[in-house]
Amino acid sequence: MNVLVFNCGSSSLKFQVIAPGVSTATGERDRRLARGLIERIGGDSACTFTAAGKDAERDTTPISNQEQAVRKALSWLETTAAEGHDRPLLDGLDAVGHRVVHGGVYFRSSVLVDESVLGTVESLNELAPLHNPPALQAIRTCRAVLGPSLPMVAAFDTAFHRTLPDHAASYALPFELAERHRIRRYGFHGLAHRYVALRFAELNGMPSEEVTIITLHLGNGCSASAIQGGKSVDTSMGFTPLEGLVMGTRTGDLDPTVVSYLAQHEGVSVAEVETWLNERSGLLGVSGRSNDMRELLAVIDQDARARLAVELFCYRARKYVGAYLAALGGAMALTFSGGIGEHAPPIRARICDGMQWCGLTVDAERNAALQGDEGRISPPEARIHVYVIPSDEELLIARDTAQLLQN
Repeated sequence: MNVLVFNCGSSSLKFQVIAPGVSTATGERDRRLARGLIERIGGDSACTFTAAGKDAERDTTPISNQEQAVRKALSWLETTAAEGHDRPLLDGLDAVGHRVVHGGVYFRSSVLVDESVLGTVESLNELAPLHNPPALQAIRTCRAVLGPSLPMVAAFDTAFHRTLPDHAASYALPFELAERHRIRRYGFHGLAHRYVALRFAELNGMPSEEVTIITLHLGNGCSASAIQGGKSVDTSMGFTPLEGLVMGTRTGDLDPTVVSYLAQHEGVSVAEVETWLNERSGLLGVSGRSNDMRELLAVIDQDARARLAVELFCYRARKYVGAYLAALGGAMALTFSGGIGEHAPPIRARICDGMQWCGLTVDAERNAALQGDEGRISPPEARIHVYVIPSDEELLIARDTAQLLQN
């Protein structure tokens, strides 16, 4: 089965064509037939498309919205074949899977798309205004181009966290007020956390239902998750992706009174302050230099504010690890994923430093040697192991899509 997977951002579009195996543990191999990335939609757009076994193709034609981006991707797939295949990639599609950020309280798993699903996702646009509308536009464009008979699946970033118990999902607000306005901790990055948990089970030859780990997904957006018995029981992001860890441009945890205080003393609207918290804070705001961890690490010995940004980033992550160890009553492992988690050994070392008291240790040589790859970076005798497991949301969406159709 060949599945086209679309992963829409607010100003980007990623896609892959994947023939998914059920699990690498069974010996069934996942085959990647094509991939593409369209960046800076609405601006100076840049496209990179690659079919398996062939050189990448690049284009800088302006693209103004997600509909145009999806149509461009489909047009390329209509005229391109992977190496060793006789027909264009679009001709061999069996289904399309879409990443949708917000499923609210309505979706606990990936679902086949119908009008009811589309209506529910649209009703959540207010909670995810930068991400749900582009995903809806991609789904509707695919239907218009490919026809209504080709099955489509929606995979939700919030679905993995629908297993949070009420005491972890609730805020201490007046109960009726929270209910009326759907205010609760939804959690995000669920596809990434779920993939890592499943992959950890595969690597260790155990059923996913036996996995109890803490996952750190560290990139420009960052989140942690406590996973018990293969299910999410707590996570750092909440009503929006602003809560939790320090991120590239987001504050993470913050006293809510700061919002009204800044609005009053700076003479701006609450909406303007929220923009500061989401787009001008985090690593960028503290360092005054960059939201790119690589740039900050390069000047950490000379720049005090860069050093503070890195220390704050690692300290907040370490606090969440400690909190989740308490919530879980211990864990098998801590895992790192995301651009920073996969490629920054110094950050992994700093986060884990001082956790030896609970048996969580990092082997310095293993850690330094592992960048962008998968593997264990703790010594064999560690009570709590540490792994680097690159997340693969598109593969998980392709597997979900295939399994839904097969069932």
